[in-house]
Amino acid sequence: MGEHTMRIAVGVAAATVSAMIAVPTANAGTTACAPRTVSTVTSGLGVLENLEFDGRGGLLVSGGALAGDGALRRVASDGTVGTVLDDVTGPGGIVVDGATTYLNVGNTAASGLNNTPDGTIDTIDLDTGERRTVATGIVMPNGLGVLPDGSLLTSRDIGAVGLSRAAGDGGEATVLRTDLGSVNGIEVDGDTVYTVTTFEAVNRLHVLAATDLTGPVRSIDLPGPGLLQAPDDLTLGPDGALYIALNLAGAILRVDPQTGESCRVAEGIPFVSSVAFGNGPGWDPDTIYTTGFDGTVRAAHPGTAQPADE
Repeated sequence: MGEHTMRIAVGVAAATVSAMIAVPTANAGTTACAPRTVSTVTSGLGVLENLEFDGRGGLLVSGGALAGDGALRRVASDGTVGTVLDDVTGPGGIVVDGATTYLNVGNTAASGLNNTPDGTIDTIDLDTGERRTVATGIVMPNGLGVLPDGSLLTSRDIGAVGLSRAAGDGGEATVLRTDLGSVNGIEVDGDTVYTVTTFEAVNRLHVLAATDLTGPVRSIDLPGPGLLQAPDDLTLGPDGALYIALNLAGAILRVDPQTGESCRVAEGIPFVSSVAFGNGPGWDPDTIYTTGFDGTVRAAHPGTAQPADE
């Protein structure tokens, strides 16, 4: 959702209202929809935007601040935190491909509102720490995906909302389409691209072909009053379902991308901004890990296990 700190105060009231609204969802299966138990991994990390596992035992998180620049940090499974990259303005979406981490920079509400193309996509070599800029001229790059051909896809959800694409060779990104609404999180699975909208009366999950991103779109309406749910990031689970962070609702929504059936699998996660299943040493592959605008990394555990409370 970006460093939209201006939304946080408004969001507190909105989240309180949404908690009182019953949101009907279709039955997606008893086991799949079993409620998860939420625990805290670590906290105090500013305004967290996105997360991605590095496959080496670390969880990379992008975090901003109410004043000043943000950073890309690395969280170990025991909750200890280190810094990968400091002094980053508006760090946004993260994608890890082998030893290369892709990071959106310039994901700020000010850039979105003023239509300022000061955003970039940078890479960080996890072995050497070398940083390079591989795409420029982007307004408020939020969600991020690496396409099968190696090009990069970003989203913008404030102002002239839409999807942009960059070759990844250091040149400027090109706006692909602006007809999908306030697109936010991006998930790439082979030749399929998933994205969700955030600021609509009815929010939608869009399904696109990576080989024809300007072509036909299959859309699934998401349940509940859209402006009180605010879908943000999403991830593909090991069961083939999509798991969506509902920022204002403080919940995780599971959606079957084939049938559209949905259910909430976790609640009580304030301003949840991104989700990912565990990957790498020390991280449970059946647990959903989350970041939030409250600076907390949480774990949504399956089954009836009762991990240590916050």
